[in-house]
Amino acid sequence: MFQPKGIIVAMLTPMFPDETINEKELRNQVNRFVNSGIHGLFCLGTNGEFYGLSYEEKLRVMEIVIDENRGRLPVYAGTGCITTKETIGLTRKAKEMGADAVSIVCPYYAASDQKMLYNHFKDIALAVDIPIILYNIPPRTGVNLGVETVKKLSEIDNIVGIKDSSGNFDNILKYIEATPEDFSVLSGNDSLILWNLLAGGKGGIAGCANIVPKELVAIYEKFIAGDLEGAKKAQVSIRPIREVFKMGNPNSIIKRATELMGYEVGPCRAPFNLDDSKIDAALKEVLSKFEKQ
Repeated sequence: MFQPKGIIVAMLTPMFPDETINEKELRNQVNRFVNSGIHGLFCLGTNGEFYGLSYEEKLRVMEIVIDENRGRLPVYAGTGCITTKETIGLTRKAKEMGADAVSIVCPYYAASDQKMLYNHFKDIALAVDIPIILYNIPPRTGVNLGVETVKKLSEIDNIVGIKDSSGNFDNILKYIEATPEDFSVLSGNDSLILWNLLAGGKGGIAGCANIVPKELVAIYEKFIAGDLEGAKKAQVSIRPIREVFKMGNPNSIIKRATELMGYEVGPCRAPFNLDDSKIDAALKEVLSKFEKQ
């Protein structure tokens, strides 16, 4: 069974100033991450602005990432939509296009309870033939996947893991305790990756890997090698970057930081495009301590 692990980059979707997708830079980012030692590519997540892309644009992003990757790394595609039917359709397309796995966010905007969530994910899993990673991000969806719900979902063969972006470490611990050893609990909060690994988790899906991929990779590689001090040093090294997130929308700041590192990823789509001299100044000060990578 496919088991997600390591550091999986939550890829940005590069754009030109007119908000069209910069396909050349997207290909460049794929190769950049492969060369950095990253363990997987995750397109069309929160940092990939899935919420602001059309259906056709989502397909094009998947197509480019899968094509440029050429089988070198596992490719994870975000296929979560608000309705079960739409999610099944996009997930089937991801499988058809060659994605190795999909990540499916909890339905958002309309309120849902745990029974609805269980039925949503179960029905998707039974309708498709591809590994599925659940995506829990309560601050953005308004709902938290309960531990008992995740426990029941982990019994379905092709639901292989969960990305938890709740920011609540106790939530991660409960997921780990409630699910089988071969079920991958991944931290969606970059500051918790090492602690997730120490607790028995399998790694992280990391937004900061767009900025400093080698630091994120070092957390996992040094942990696996038994170098706990080195892993801690790598984990602590990204804290100053994350401190800047308090100044605005974290996804917009990650994209701006990547641009300031010398990559033409462009702005987020309006109204989330960032134009703030104070944030720029803070990022430049922090990023001056890192080499371009």
